[in-house]
Amino acid sequence: MPPTWITAFLDFPTGSWENGVRFWRDVTASGLSPVRGADGEFATLLPATGEPFLRVQRTGADRPGIHLDLHGAEDHWEVRTSPGGFVFCVNVPAGGERPPPQAWPGRHTSLVDQVCLDIPPDAYDAECAYWADLTGWELAPTSAPYMRQLVRPAGMPLRILLQRRDEGSGPVTAHLDIATTDREAEVARHVALGAVVDGGGARWTRMLDPVGMVYCLTDRDPVTGLLP
Repeated sequence: MPPTWITAFLDFPTGSWENGVRFWRDVTASGLSPVRGADGEFATLLPATGEPFLRVQRTGADRPGIHLDLHGAEDHWEVRTSPGGFVFCVNVPAGGERPPPQAWPGRHTSLVDQVCLDIPPDAYDAECAYWADLTGWELAPTSAPYMRQLVRPAGMPLRILLQRRDEGSGPVTAHLDIATTDREAEVARHVALGAVVDGGGARWTRMLDPVGMVYCLTDRDPVTGLLP
């Protein structure tokens, strides 16, 4: 069954939980739900309007990371691992209205709208096939030969991009992408909140948040998710 909703979890080690949550609340202009879980390890980032699709988790890991929950793919909660070693969850159905982009001073907008799976070369084809089969979404090319995308259904909060690493092995990892109408202004806003620039290209800037989480700011349209 195709997912009805996708949630991205930002997983923070215990020592970086407060700073990580504070930064991502500021970046997305979100509220924070009450914590839940046996040890108060879960919370939800609450947008001003629309259904939440970003959550935070305190973990015992050494470094921050990302995982996904695919809602509606099954009628129960279950942890799974992709062929390339990416751990994610299938969960009960969920859904609602996708939150709109957030407007900032200077009138540019931005929105967390994509999860990029970073895949070792030898796992790339199998991983692309796996995610296309799991979601039921069309696997399509992009303007870059080392990237493919899954065509997101209308109303889904997150796109899935599959990026082939230049080299290396090990498990598939993931990072968030933020679409914005003014990347220069968005970079400056994030730096003022404590992030640092860590590289980039013609259409994107790689960032590190204050606790070392990698993410990217891109020139894609925050509404459509596509390049102008």
